[in-house]
Amino acid sequence: MSRHIFKLPDLGEGTVSAEIVAWHVKPGDVIKDDQPLVEMSTDKAVVEIPSPVSGRVLTITGKPGDVIAVGSELATFDTADTATGNSLADSAKPASPAPSAAAAAAAAAAAENTGQPTTVRASPATRRRAQEAGVNLAAIAGSGTGGRIMPDDLHSALAGGTTVAPTPAPATAAMAPVAAASAAGSAVQEIPVIGIRRVIAQRMSEAARSIPHFSYVEEVDISALHAMREHLNAGAPKGAAPLSYLPFIVAAVVRALQRYPQCNAHYDATREVVLRHSAVHVGIATQTNEGLKVPVVRDAQQLKLRALAGEITRVTNAARDRSARREELSGSTITVTSLGKLGGIASTPIINMPEVAIIGINRAAERPMVVAGGIQVRRMMNLSSSFDHRFVDGADAAGLIQTLKDLLEHPATIFIAE
Repeated sequence: MSRHIFKLPDLGEGTVSAEIVAWHVKPGDVIKDDQPLVEMSTDKAVVEIPSPVSGRVLTITGKPGDVIAVGSELATFDTADTATGNSLADSAKPASPAPSAAAAAAAAAAAENTGQPTTVRASPATRRRAQEAGVNLAAIAGSGTGGRIMPDDLHSALAGGTTVAPTPAPATAAMAPVAAASAAGSAVQEIPVIGIRRVIAQRMSEAARSIPHFSYVEEVDISALHAMREHLNAGAPKGAAPLSYLPFIVAAVVRALQRYPQCNAHYDATREVVLRHSAVHVGIATQTNEGLKVPVVRDAQQLKLRALAGEITRVTNAARDRSARREELSGSTITVTSLGKLGGIASTPIINMPEVAIIGINRAAERPMVVAGGIQVRRMMNLSSSFDHRFVDGADAAGLIQTLKDLLEHPATIFIAE
């Protein structure tokens, strides 16, 4: 036996630990170099760690939800044993000896999280989309390294480019959270708070606890903006995605920050220093299957409208399908959050630390308004903002939002250089 000990590597950006999201192997499996081994979650992203060697898995450390320190033992391998009798390709067959209860639980959790057998090489997001579409990934030829199924492969299959077989429906017990039934027959679901959801909970609690939030809400008449958007969409190049309100609003935020740079800043609590940024890196709060993520549009001040719209779409899609790189999920200097049609009348968004400001977009709707002494139907939208009152005074917060309001009500001024 040639025993290889694999320790959790440094995942970058000062990471000292990471949380296990899902194992792709169990003790007894034979794995090849660079095959997916385990998914780990940091405070920035979920990272898939490949196997460093080829061989038989002897042990794995921890189960989904456990936090492992960088440098701690993660798995051990017998690199001299590469026989395929109990390989990942045969993992559905009974193995002897049976894995331990802890290993079995880890393997079951991995299967639960992916919804597809671990014999198929694909990201968790691809597995999840395939499961939702009733597609058996084993029937798809992967174009990635080692036959890995890429998002485009699944897309082609769904479009009719590949014959696929339905994925058998998983057992109810395997898919449902742990349930405890009472004597009266009611059930309580116990849903572990792990992965991205745990990170969100920790960061939101810290932000609410340490930042004295100051909220400011203003209504904006976006009738002219709506007309401009409709006009540009009608004359858009063939195949171009229609423009939403969001790129206009982000462009207006960039312009307004020229007058109020104190709102485009970070607070370094360790050094007790406010860092004002000249570049505007806009975080776009994005709802995903794993919870809220904030992908970043970098150097938004350098992008024209359609390029800005394209970049917003690219980074938000990457956050949802888990293809976003670590650097695309950190480094924003101000965040914009929107619930779209569910945006309600007003909200009180929580600041995305270490930033000092966040702007929330509420629902756009037609309302009767008094204009020049008469009643007109206008398209209105409320902007809900929050500021770190330690570093942004009320007058500056109001000034930023009033400037943003003026730009959006006269949208041509967003694009006219002063």
